[in-house]
Amino acid sequence: MSMPQDPHNSASPIAADRSNRPRRRRRVASVLPTLMTLGNAICGFAAIHYAAKPIEDSALGWSTLSIAGSLVFLGMFFDAIDGSVARLTRSTSDMGAQLDSLADVITFGVAPAFMTLRLVSHYYGPGEGVQILGPADGAYAKLLWAVAAFYMCCTALRLARFNAEVRSSKQEDHLYFKGLPSPGAGGTVASLILLHQYLVHQTPGIEDAISFARVAALGIPLVLVITAFAMISNVRYSHFANRVLLSRRGFRSLLRVVIPVLAVIWWPREALAVGFVIYALSGPVSALLNRGKHAEKEATS
Repeated sequence: MSMPQDPHNSASPIAADRSNRPRRRRRVASVLPTLMTLGNAICGFAAIHYAAKPIEDSALGWSTLSIAGSLVFLGMFFDAIDGSVARLTRSTSDMGAQLDSLADVITFGVAPAFMTLRLVSHYYGPGEGVQILGPADGAYAKLLWAVAAFYMCCTALRLARFNAEVRSSKQEDHLYFKGLPSPGAGGTVASLILLHQYLVHQTPGIEDAISFARVAALGIPLVLVITAFAMISNVRYSHFANRVLLSRRGFRSLLRVVIPVLAVIWWPREALAVGFVIYALSGPVSALLNRGKHAEKEATS
């Protein structure tokens, strides 16, 4: 005669199912950071897709390049939260770090470089339609293509160096980056393209000034060169997120967060462009100021 099973016995199906629930939840939670990172890569791929289309207004009233630039910033959002989600779910891993870098190469390396090629090709291309300038289209086209390829390679080098560097446990070593971070470089390029498209397509009185659009488009390849060298340099850049999190809670710390957020809400394109350009220039400017201070100290000593 079989004895009735105790429902509190660990061998019972009900108890076993309850004991497996925390494991299932942990497994589901551990997948979230990977999904965030893949979302970053998908945003970069979608940005390339929209950049490849003819530059014209979409159903949203934005040009296709504006949509591409917005997708770069959406990818930046996923890139910013995937690490936090991984730490909260205790699912950080070397694979996640490598996958994050691969996604960043797409979103902050390939996508901004291709967007620049598409923008300049629209005004200086060989003819109408979707024609991207390439190495076989003349001297300037070769130079433009080489600049875009150089930027993409520097993004890959920057991310590879970041993964290869030995992490320090000192708190002050987590307040700076060595070289311009790839999201900072990609955000600088994407924000300037967004501002260009806004001024040309949505500002009254400027849409007919084709000379403005052509001249302004020529400045983006120069930005690619500057940010590419900044990424592979040894210039220190502030890690604003860690600085805000590790700083003392006070009114000044609150203003550092609130004022940029309000500026982006009221003037999104202008604020993003100004903010990223200032950040890209902050490293070299700080390095020059520090050199000047050291020179003064040596002169007075």
